[in-house]
Amino acid sequence: MSEETPDSLIPYDEIVQEALRAVVGRVLGEIQANGATLPGEHHFYITFKTGAPGVSIPKHLTERFPDEMTIVLQNKFWDLEVDEEGFQVGLSFNQIPAKLQIPYSAITAFVDPAVDFGLQFQANMPDISPEPHDDAENDAPEQGAGPLVTESEDGSNVVTVDFGRKK
Repeated sequence: MSEETPDSLIPYDEIVQEALRAVVGRVLGEIQANGATLPGEHHFYITFKTGAPGVSIPKHLTERFPDEMTIVLQNKFWDLEVDEEGFQVGLSFNQIPAKLQIPYSAITAFVDPAVDFGLQFQANMPDISPEPHDDAENDAPEQGAGPLVTESEDGSNVVTVDFGRKK
């Protein structure tokens, strides 16, 4: 038997993520069907990527939370609408009402602390690259310190290892 795991032609990770996101949809759908009333002590922390496709939140929230945001569905929320793609909900932020639209694909975590239940997801964020930034001052290699990576004429990376060995 080989020790290497072969590459799968079946996207198991994506299938599992999609199935787990369906759990969130089903739970929220049951809350909506129950008149948006949470039973017992249940409440939800839902974390999502604010820049993900399909997310619609007020500009002041996007500015405050440019990457990720956690909302709490507990006492004061309204107009919960759930469908196959995601959900909409009204929440108040610093006493300012806001309507949020969140696709399941943007969710990175769903937690119900009342029963110690939680799910973590990989956000589906295609074609998003990091914002440009200045190079860190400590990125330049010191002279004679450790491996040096250079690019050869054919474009491949060449690693030169010189640990100061005496010749």
